[in-house]
Amino acid sequence: MPLKNRVTPFGEIVALAGRGTLTGNRGVLVDDERRMVRRWQTKRWIACRLSYKGIRRKVMQPHVWTELFFLDEAAALSAGHRPCAECRRDDYRRFRNLWERHVCSPAGADEMDAVLHRQRVDARGKRTYRDDVSSLPDGTYVAVDGKAWLVLGACIVEWSDGGYSTHRPRPPGGVDVLTPPAIVTILRAGYAPEIHPSARAR
Repeated sequence: MPLKNRVTPFGEIVALAGRGTLTGNRGVLVDDERRMVRRWQTKRWIACRLSYKGIRRKVMQPHVWTELFFLDEAAALSAGHRPCAECRRDDYRRFRNLWERHVCSPAGADEMDAVLHRQRVDARGKRTYRDDVSSLPDGTYVAVDGKAWLVLGACIVEWSDGGYSTHRPRPPGGVDVLTPPAIVTILRAGYAPEIHPSARAR
């Protein structure tokens, strides 16, 4: 049975079979019986490499940060995670530099995490906003018919835990945007997230 440690583009933590291409964390989320008891412990939501310096961890152990998994970086960004400053140093620097130029300065980890936390969740859960889909950069996630879709070229592509499936043209007009606005600004400024190869398969 899959563990409850997979993150959707809506930011939900669910039990699904697919493992994904990135891991990450939001702090300690499980109790002594490895039951998920909170959605986050800290504002520092990061996305990390699956492998780093040969470190091996036993997944979902109590009292240490809880491993979460994402289909790809675009999905992690949609959920409100940013690149890790340790295992993804180059990505973090690119992200931070674009933030300083296009969002606000200074842009240390604490400053970025504070802004992102206000933009990703509210008392009801995932925070979204409306925008015209034609103006959104590649790598942004939108909600259409209750499902998460990746914006890519002239299309939107449906997310699943195993990869991307259905392609359809960008719909006309406004949509609910899942990716936090500061991250959409970073994408528009040229940050290119890692995208699962199934997104470009027809």
